[in-house]
Amino acid sequence: MAEALPVGQSRRARIGGLARWAGIVAAGLLAACSTVVPRGPVEAPARPTRPQAERPEPVEAGLPRDTQRNRVALLVPLSGGNAGVGRSIANATMLAVLDTGTDKVRITNYDTATGAAAAAERAIADGAQVILGPLLAEDVRAVAPIARAARVPVLSFSNDASVAGNGTYLMGYAPAQSIDRVVQYARSRGVTSFAGLIPNGLYGERASTAFLRSVEGAGGAVVSLQTYGRVVGGIAGAVTRLNAKAPYGAVLVADAATSAAVAAPLVKRGSGAATRILGTELWNSEASLTAKPALNGAWFASVADTLYRQYATKYRARYSAAPYRLSSLGYDAVLLTVRISRDWPVGRPFPEARLRDADGFAGIDGAFRFGRDGIAERALEVQEIQNGATVTVSPAPSGFGR
Repeated sequence: MAEALPVGQSRRARIGGLARWAGIVAAGLLAACSTVVPRGPVEAPARPTRPQAERPEPVEAGLPRDTQRNRVALLVPLSGGNAGVGRSIANATMLAVLDTGTDKVRITNYDTATGAAAAAERAIADGAQVILGPLLAEDVRAVAPIARAARVPVLSFSNDASVAGNGTYLMGYAPAQSIDRVVQYARSRGVTSFAGLIPNGLYGERASTAFLRSVEGAGGAVVSLQTYGRVVGGIAGAVTRLNAKAPYGAVLVADAATSAAVAAPLVKRGSGAATRILGTELWNSEASLTAKPALNGAWFASVADTLYRQYATKYRARYSAAPYRLSSLGYDAVLLTVRISRDWPVGRPFPEARLRDADGFAGIDGAFRFGRDGIAERALEVQEIQNGATVTVSPAPSGFGR
């Protein structure tokens, strides 16, 4: 368990455009005493008695109370196989505390790798009024009922819609949103016929449902939808089945860019060179994305990267390492908490109703707001891979219209 505390103003770092926010000595006195000899008979001295032992002040378990700041718990894996991303998120929250210069919140880190439920119980016992994290959906399932019983909201970094609601909010990038955004853009560019390559598993199932709904909503048609296992030759076999009904205007590959790069030349061989390859939000976290010539001309939707690049530069300067792409979720969670803390009296419950602000919030990843389902709705941009670089072809909106 570790704590992230703000430092003095001279040491506070700031990211341009992101945020511009802001002992008692006791003296003792000695009193002199005078002795008076009483007149009259002298009484025998009273029998000496043992002095009564003073009762010690009760010692409270957990962290000492903080009467100046509200307590915020960060639940992420700090050990084990996911420690890298967990520490990167923890570093990001510290950076946000420094950049905002806040003195309204105190963030304490708890390791979920040793047990997410136990971490939540410790955090609540320590007085946490809101929880940032966990990262993994299974950890959210373990934490949510504990937090709900204590009336402590959870701002998770998961993107699994099934764990949202009843006081649990998701800040993760929802695949349904990125799929809908890229489909809408493709339709605006004249694409009417679509096909999909979908991996087996939960992510694939949800991506498939989102894809079908998005294409229907955009007024297009899904001509073919093929699933595959992540085995040698799996995606190639799916493309062979897909090409039996070619041509298509665009083909969604609901998988990592590595898989899409394998499928792209096979798709174009059967459907035509003009066929667009569409990707999901998974592509934005792949450093080698632009080094895949087969994806030249592909479109994908994701959060904007402009402010993220500034953040990454600041992160590297402070921690001598590159941040994980997901770490921006931790930074933005702190920005959100700091904004709400302006109207959050110390010692009072976290004002959960403020999370449903219709105007939303601004962060490194752009504008976002929570819907009634507790899932963050994000303003996404569409990028195109062009000759070893990504170019924004449809900018993200700056906010949400009424």
